[in-house]
Amino acid sequence: MSESPSTFRNGLALAGFIVITFCAPLLSIGSMPDAWYEAIQKPAWNPSPKLFGPVWTLLYTLMAIAAWLVWKRVGFSRPLVLYFVQLALNAAWTPIFFGAHQLGWALIEIVVMWIAILLTLLSFRRVNPKSGWLFVPYLAWVSFATFLNFTLWRLNPA
Repeated sequence: MSESPSTFRNGLALAGFIVITFCAPLLSIGSMPDAWYEAIQKPAWNPSPKLFGPVWTLLYTLMAIAAWLVWKRVGFSRPLVLYFVQLALNAAWTPIFFGAHQLGWALIEIVVMWIAILLTLLSFRRVNPKSGWLFVPYLAWVSFATFLNFTLWRLNPA
């Protein structure tokens, strides 16, 4: 039994959304935690570095599936523009925080990113409620990350 062209196209589109979404962290691969991050003061509730890989893998996968579901329903439209804006902001945070060691600028950037994520979630929800729900864990994690960024900024004044 051969697959229909639309099934193949949908599978290819899903793979494309996954690849594009996972490009965001790849763009910041040279700006990962290093000796600087190890040396700064952190709150007792700072997560273990071992947690970040699995959490982000799950979040990027959910994000890609959400975007794909929206694409299937309405094609490339405003909700996906918002998706790519928040994805670009996501890619920009790591170099600002870990690369440039700019905790204050990273805090401003992550607040803008949080707003973009919320707008994307709301936009996705209007198109496909499942897509909106798939964005909830991402918004929750970035909410936590925003508070952590704020705390690190307060603990480590420039």
